[in-house]
Amino acid sequence: MEIRIDAMRPDDWPAVRTIYEAGIATGNATFQTEAPAWDEWDAGHLTSCRLVARDEMDAVLGWAALRPVSARPVYAGVTEVSVYVAAHARGRGVGRRLLQALVAASEADGRWTLQAGIFPENAASVALHAACGFRIVGRRERIGRLHGVWRDVLLLERRSRVV
Repeated sequence: MEIRIDAMRPDDWPAVRTIYEAGIATGNATFQTEAPAWDEWDAGHLTSCRLVARDEMDAVLGWAALRPVSARPVYAGVTEVSVYVAAHARGRGVGRRLLQALVAASEADGRWTLQAGIFPENAASVALHAACGFRIVGRRERIGRLHGVWRDVLLLERRSRVV
């Protein structure tokens, strides 16, 4: 399968949203229970670090984006990572290509720390992040409830050696 990484465009949103909703439906990707409207999602993510993976037919296979962790200037270089891959494209290197490209884009944008909060049960996501230079820095126990169940989250981070 040919995979091309491109900047996300607003007209990619329907495909991005569908992939996001499928991730939400697994119960192991996020505390979110529904995908937001484009305007809300757009406002919450950096415009400089939004990527999609496309196949040879230009279909969106996955997406990755960064959001600021704080509005305080001292944390301007610290962002939270989101990476989602369509179910039919998993296990084919799409997530790794997206995350590697997102790391490069983040460094070009002056970001020095990427962090990810991942449910411990999502072993594939933990492994993907580890393969891309993230390390587990802690476990946040019972940090939030999803469908009435308290969930732990592993906190992973990647520190840039460039920025």
